[in-house]
Amino acid sequence: MDDNSHPRIALTRASSNPPAASAFSATSFSPSVPDHPEQGTSAPEGLSTHDKPLAPGLYLVATPIGNLEDITLRALRVLRSVDRIACEDTRQTAKLLGHFGIRTPTISYHTHNENARASELIEALKSGGHIAIVSDAGMPGIADPGATIAAQAVAAGIPVYPIPGANAALSALIASGFSADRFTFHGFLPSKEGQRRTSLEFLRSHLTEPATHIFYETPHRILDALADITAIFGPSQRITLARELTKLHEEFLRGTAADVLASLRARPSIRGEMVLLIDGTPSPVASTSASTHPTLADEVASLMRSESLSEKDALKRVARSRNISKSEAYREWQRSALRKG
Repeated sequence: MDDNSHPRIALTRASSNPPAASAFSATSFSPSVPDHPEQGTSAPEGLSTHDKPLAPGLYLVATPIGNLEDITLRALRVLRSVDRIACEDTRQTAKLLGHFGIRTPTISYHTHNENARASELIEALKSGGHIAIVSDAGMPGIADPGATIAAQAVAAGIPVYPIPGANAALSALIASGFSADRFTFHGFLPSKEGQRRTSLEFLRSHLTEPATHIFYETPHRILDALADITAIFGPSQRITLARELTKLHEEFLRGTAADVLASLRARPSIRGEMVLLIDGTPSPVASTSASTHPTLADEVASLMRSESLSEKDALKRVARSRNISKSEAYREWQRSALRKG
């Protein structure tokens, strides 16, 4: 997971000793035998399926999100075998490659050069190249670079191979205690307050079927995000906040939005990348309450009709009654007008 406004997770060693680099010796590969043989075929005599040469194409390789033991044997084989590894941050990937003794050349592939670099890599793939894409942590394309080149490769008829592995959103989901039968991954919440509140209000208004909603969030925005969730969904809204997944200080905060917010506010500092999950199970009581509670726009319109107030004076009155600033009340009024339009 990635967000340009905060530092990346640093790769950390597992609490138990990770496999020694010497356990994964480098092997020479030829591009003549596909990595995924057709059903019914077998590797050449004396060559196991695991050791067969790598097929040309684009490999989207998942890397650990903290614990180095979460790298897969297949990912290590692919990273050793490709011609080049395109990295979100070559310095970050160098730590992983160095730990496992992998010397494959690397090249940068990040948000700021993604379009230009993708075109360059596609040309190499058209010539039969073997290229791996990695993000700093997790699966390429999930809130990280990777989707652009994958789409271009598919359009060009180039084989695209997913190499599964660690993912923060799914790891948080299965340990959240919420239903994993239906879920939606929304990426990062908007950084600007007005846009974030609009997104959350839209989500709340569309909670018609049980589902879990997953967001990434940063330490310096999490308190504001939780405050907005408390205000929009209600203080009793069930959430789970997963912090520092797979790392030494991994933590799950489960409870109501108000309780989790209070817990974090009491801390001297908040660190680590986070996954925020909202239980989207509709509550009959909450639904009834939400439908009968007037919106800010309803209150303003009512005051304008009943007391012949101007829009400006009605907004001031509602802002005072809700204990919010006039500017925040005006932004909510504008958002309501846009939704109706």
